[in-house]
Amino acid sequence: MAKTYFFMYAPSPTQRPYHVGERTLGWERNNACAQPPRLREAHAQFFPALPRNDEGGTFTPRGAARGRDMAAAGGGVWALWWRGLICGRAAARCAESGAGRVSLLLRPPGQLLACSRQKASVSFLSRPDRPNLAYNKIKGKNPGVVFLPGLNSNMNGQKAVALQDFCKSLGHAFVRFDYTGCGSSDGNLQECTVGKWRKDVLSVLDELTDGPQILVGSSLGGWLMLHAAIARPEKVAAVVGVAAAADYLVTTFKQLPLEVQKEIEEKGEWKLPTKHNEEGFYCLSYEFIKEAENHCLLSNPIPITCPIKLIHGMKDEDVPWQVSMQIANRVVSTDVDVILRKVGQHRMNEKDDMKLLVYTVDDLIDKLTTLA
Repeated sequence: MAKTYFFMYAPSPTQRPYHVGERTLGWERNNACAQPPRLREAHAQFFPALPRNDEGGTFTPRGAARGRDMAAAGGGVWALWWRGLICGRAAARCAESGAGRVSLLLRPPGQLLACSRQKASVSFLSRPDRPNLAYNKIKGKNPGVVFLPGLNSNMNGQKAVALQDFCKSLGHAFVRFDYTGCGSSDGNLQECTVGKWRKDVLSVLDELTDGPQILVGSSLGGWLMLHAAIARPEKVAAVVGVAAAADYLVTTFKQLPLEVQKEIEEKGEWKLPTKHNEEGFYCLSYEFIKEAENHCLLSNPIPITCPIKLIHGMKDEDVPWQVSMQIANRVVSTDVDVILRKVGQHRMNEKDDMKLLVYTVDDLIDKLTTLA
């Protein structure tokens, strides 16, 4: 049965982080009921017994080693932010034993994503029968992470870049890419279909990755992520959906009045309202919608057995959070968590949203590494 966690709070200056080993699991509050069950259990089991340092945080040999590994890999930023503010002096000691990026480690969490970095170079995956795909790849250990962007989006979004920085800090492989007709990839967007983008994802998995992968799909990417997990079960070790929009374009179209559907069919064009561009709509062809019907998944059991995490904002005005619940109910896997953010919106690109995403991916990396 899928487990649902509600993340309805944010840390305040009066709260302090609590940890298991080197990982921050949450924030102490007077009202323990506000914490997700897993965090409450971890807090009750481990927090009282953990040694504390002079900064009020916990510091363990395992945490120090992980911090050194991250700093040596150029990830000193994440040694503090991702691993949960595990106290200034302890994190600084970790960084000094690695790359020595103390100034970055001691920055407030809100400044970390704004840290300057050189613009990543873009490579292209050549395909003899289809347009070339633009991508950025970091080599590293497995499980690797592959990010799938949303509709009319590209690989340079905040979530993709944050995950890339995180994977680099740990030395794990990471790939982000643009679909055909999007971003820097070749092709005509007006000629694209869900089926063609599905093939793009499979091409990336087949040609650019080795070994087990964690797929992170945002919006439409969450739909394509499910298809990839079905088509490549030997390679997809886990999936993370962020406002996953399985079937949603088709569902939305079919909810329109019949006369409106008929008008769209006659015009051959559907202007889907959106707040995410200047025009105020996405222009989709009628053929695009009809082709997308061939890839709907929610009417039948979905043959995916790997671990699944579904993150969704309850303030999402584009794709209702109930879609993630439908996915959870349809997948065959029993290892399914649905994580709802009370104030989260569709793009889930606020600072705390991305922290949650990184924590979720980290949990899966730890889990898969342990199982291996």
